[in-house]
Parts: sequence; structure tokens; C-alpha cells
Amino acid sequence: MDFAFTEEQTAIRDLAADIFTGKSGPDRVRAVEASGERIDRDLWRELARAGLVGIALPAESGGGGLGFTELCVLLEQQGRSVAPVPLWETALAAAAIAEFGTPEQQRSYVAPTAAGELFLTVGLEEFGPADPTAPETSAHRSADGTWVVTGAKAVVPAAHIATRVVVSAATPTGPGLFLVDPAGAGVRAETNETTTRALAANLTFDNAPAEHLADGDSVQWLVSRAEVALAALQAGVGAAATAQAVTYLNERRQFGRPLSTFQAVSHQLADCYIDLEAMQVTLWQAAWLLGNGEDPGTAVLVAKWWATDGGQRVVHRVQHVHGGIGVDIDYPVHRYLLWGKQIAATLGAASADLARLGDLLARPEAVV
Repeated sequence: MDFAFTEEQTAIRDLAADIFTGKSGPDRVRAVEASGERIDRDLWRELARAGLVGIALPAESGGGGLGFTELCVLLEQQGRSVAPVPLWETALAAAAIAEFGTPEQQRSYVAPTAAGELFLTVGLEEFGPADPTAPETSAHRSADGTWVVTGAKAVVPAAHIATRVVVSAATPTGPGLFLVDPAGAGVRAETNETTTRALAANLTFDNAPAEHLADGDSVQWLVSRAEVALAALQAGVGAAATAQAVTYLNERRQFGRPLSTFQAVSHQLADCYIDLEAMQVTLWQAAWLLGNGEDPGTAVLVAKWWATDGGQRVVHRVQHVHGGIGVDIDYPVHRYLLWGKQIAATLGAASADLARLGDLLARPEAVV
């Protein structure tokens, strides 16, 4: 297992950094947050032109033909700029269709996604259970043989602009994935502003028409990748927030010397460093295992827990060491706090992560 980036991954990282830095500065992010959609379509088109939206999609569908690890490299750079585009949601929904969908579904959704022509999203969270791999939303065949979905999904990101939602649902034979039109019949959407100032919707399904996508381990497949994708975003958020704190503390002076020279402050940044290193090593272990088709064992949940627990500690410490200016919600570092908190609450908080990890370890066949 080698965590060193390949030449290709390094090129993706550098290209993504250039685009996000050039197109998603604080002023641009603030303007997008004040817009109706809360989506930076100009940035999205730039990412698509560079081949980054479809970086992990099959080459025959217009994608980059690379893998999940390369997607995580891209997502970490997005986190560093807290760029308001639904990248992980769209990329993973398209990847699920590419992995499990019929040729017709792949033609309809994968190639247009890679070209940046449409948005997709995922509906994995619910109002009840903490385990996203065990959905209570249900799907069954109607009298005419078509599939319908009933239930509800909470905080579905970018549902207001998505062409389709990949929804997890329980069927008579086990959990599966389905494609649902968020603006279609039988779907009611309640759109709200999230912690990051983006828009998400609570979707209620009442026998909503759905396209069957996959059964078997497909829900676990998608949830695992979503959890590691969020960990990649959080790693970028935490690293960039800490870098901003270092710059600020080296420039801000008290009692004739930089704040960074005070022991209490340097200890806070040292703790950030430790958490960030743990987040990085667990992230890339999980990404490598998934990207290489290996059994991740506990690696995904370990990476998810570090991103949730350690990520929150990092953004809170960074906010704290900024002192009074950290309270200003217009100051750039505050946005990292908001992203860090929301990512940490997505697909279950730290206590839920630990409970699921404990259940996994308790299984006789568990791979640590």
C-alpha cells in the first residue's frame, strides 16, 4: 500500500488547485452564496472542460477513465477552497450509474455528467436510522410492473438542480439503489438552506416512479464511497483553515511579538497538525483500498470517524485562535467552520460512526 501520489494524481491535484484558486476566491464564493441556486455554474463548466467532473468515470462514457482515489484528490482541493459546486454528489451518483446501470441509463446520465451538462445527487440519509446502509425508505413493483418508491430522504444536496437522485431503498429482497426524478410525480421537496449556506431538500416519496439501478451490495458500495469522499473534502477544509490560521498568527502581534510564538497558541496548532495527519493517513488508506477493489474492512469507518471528530476539532480550534475576528461571519475562516461542521454531521455524527464501527468489529469475519 503506497500513499505517495503518482505523477497522474499529482497533475490532477495541481490542475484542480489552479482552477479552484483562480475561480473560487472568497469574493466569488460570497457572490454565489447570495444567488438563488447557490451553485457556481461557471466553475462547474471550467471543471468539466478540464475533464475533472468525470475524472473517475469510464473513458467510453466521456470520463477520465481513472479511479476513486483520483476523485478524492480532486475533492480535497475543493475542500481547500470551499467551492460551492455539488461535486462529490454528482460524481458518485454518476459512478454508481456507470457501475450498476443499464447501457441506456449510462448513455442518458453518465456521458452528460462527464461533459458538465447535468447535475446528479444522492439520497442516502433519513430522519430515523443512523446507519445509511439500512434504509427505511422502501421500493416495490406496482401493478404494471414498474418500480415505485415510498418514504423520505433528509438533506438531499443540490436536489433543486439535479436531473436524478440516486436513492437507497429497502426491497423485498434487500436494499437497492433507484433513480428518481426529484421534480417528478409522487415527490414532494422541501428545500432549505444548510449550514454551509448551500441548498438541500427533504424529499418525500409517495409511490414515486423510479428506475431500478442495482441490488446486492450496491448501497454499501455507494455509502462507503460517499463517506470517504466526505473525508477527502474535510481533509481539504481542515488543511486550508489551519494554513489561514498560521498566516494570521504569524502576522498578528501582541506584546511586541507574533501570536504564533505564544505557547498556548502553538499548542492549539500542534493539535491541529496531529488531527490533520490522522485524517490524511486514514483517508488515503480507505481511498486506496476502495480504489483498488480491496475489502476496506474497518478503514472506511475509521476515516469517516477521523474526518467527523478530528475535522470538527480542527475548524473549532482555528476559529478560536483567530480571536475576535473569528466571530465575524464575513471573514473567510468562518466559512471553513461551517463546512467542517456540516461535513461532520453528514451520514451520521461521530457517535453514530463509533457505534457502526463497533458493530463491524464485533462480527467474526471483520477485517481490521
